[in-house]
Amino acid sequence: MGTKFGASVVALLLFFLSLHTSFSASNDGLIRVGLKKGKMDQINRFGQQIGKREQSCGGSARNHHVRGTVGDSDIDILELKNYMNAQYFGEIGIGTPPQKFTVIFDTGSSNLWVPSAKCYFSVACYLHSKYKSSYSSSYEKNGKSAEIHYGTGSIAGFFSQDHVTIGDLVVKTQDFIEATKEPGITFVAAKFDGIFGLGFQEISVGNAVPVWYNMVDQGLVKEPVFSFWFNRNAGEKEGGEIVFGGVDSNHFKGEHTHVPVTRKGYWQFDMGDVLIGGESTGFCDGGCSAIADSGTSLLAGPTTVITQINHAIGATGVVSQECKTVVAQYGKTIIEMLLAQAEPQKICSQIGLCYFDGTQDISVGIESVVDKKGDDLSGIHGGASCTACQMMVVWMQNQIRGNQTEEKILNYINELCDKLPSPMGESAVDCGSLSSMPSISFTIGGKVFDLAPEQYVLQVGEGDVAQCISGFTALDVAPPRGPLWILGDVFMGQYHTVFNYGNMTVGFAEAA
Repeated sequence: MGTKFGASVVALLLFFLSLHTSFSASNDGLIRVGLKKGKMDQINRFGQQIGKREQSCGGSARNHHVRGTVGDSDIDILELKNYMNAQYFGEIGIGTPPQKFTVIFDTGSSNLWVPSAKCYFSVACYLHSKYKSSYSSSYEKNGKSAEIHYGTGSIAGFFSQDHVTIGDLVVKTQDFIEATKEPGITFVAAKFDGIFGLGFQEISVGNAVPVWYNMVDQGLVKEPVFSFWFNRNAGEKEGGEIVFGGVDSNHFKGEHTHVPVTRKGYWQFDMGDVLIGGESTGFCDGGCSAIADSGTSLLAGPTTVITQINHAIGATGVVSQECKTVVAQYGKTIIEMLLAQAEPQKICSQIGLCYFDGTQDISVGIESVVDKKGDDLSGIHGGASCTACQMMVVWMQNQIRGNQTEEKILNYINELCDKLPSPMGESAVDCGSLSSMPSISFTIGGKVFDLAPEQYVLQVGEGDVAQCISGFTALDVAPPRGPLWILGDVFMGQYHTVFNYGNMTVGFAEAA
């Protein structure tokens, strides 16, 4: 959850688009509940959770193959729908009768929370479904306060207890958080209502028993196993599925490589070498730790290696790229306007990159990309382009005072663009260079798992307006917990993932 720059980038990681949700019972005896697929940025969520979540309201600092068979009544399959390969979420029910909520199924956290009807002062709560305890005959009061911090947002509220419906399964007397505060833009923009944590109780705020534990303890699933299949073809109607109680053999090839969970909390395991184009980076020769995290869109790792990877694939900071685009399109115009004694604070609004001219809002009458296409959160008249233009005006003023030539000024500004950091660590690549990019590989359980360029690059938009985002972002976790890799949807989308609670293993096989 966080902020992004550029219209297409904002569309990928801040704007949440929902698809139609359906519920159906197929003739094979398995229940399928249609889920939504949307865009949520949790790139930096994990690193901040490590420090913050374990301090929040009681959270403590702390080669088995199962196949579901046709007719099994104790296997629950949740079908996923896909939007831009960014984030998966779906519908559950809480209470009797069930009140419907859309939630992220997140293996990187352990609590269930949804907005509360008692949330009065957060805009996000007014835009989402809210739990009303008075409407449920199975509600039990708890009242213990709770707070969860994510890297790009936080929630606060109190615990309650009620029945939770997942497909046709009903988990009884489940503790969950009624959120009464949801600050920040992330939850306002989101089409999902809450989070359904699938991690271990060790990282559960308030030491609440996770829903998954109760599913197992109440005998609702065939085996203590759940699995994910993500369909990364954004154009197909079926986006994937999560199976509780086993796996769907139709969605993977060969056998899974299973590795033991080394530290309960997140689904953490040991990982070996990382390779670029088949060549060792050497960083994990002595071993690294990793987690499989369905709640993270990209793939995060130590800066040392991520820098090597992004260099090898020609990635540059998103903000830097946006800055250079403004230089190329408007640099000469800005210089000419400054030389013509135009008011510096009004230049960016006069050329259409900002809504504000330094004295007043002039957005009325400006047609944004949203108005034109209906599918982006914001147009080019604000955000990164506006910020880049405003910085450029200041930089150019100083250069003009020094009597620099136009060529030298533009070269200098481009050099400054190169130094601009991307706040969330995101990087862009040339969409036309995929064929020349190397494979990136990860060694798990002695087996090498490859990612091809078209698998680790996320493309936003089509044709001339398409932007491509590197699937790799830097995240440094200090020892003893780190160095740590977070294998999010970029990895899990290519490799069917099995979370075996009984054997305490995580397994990966090529997705089909």
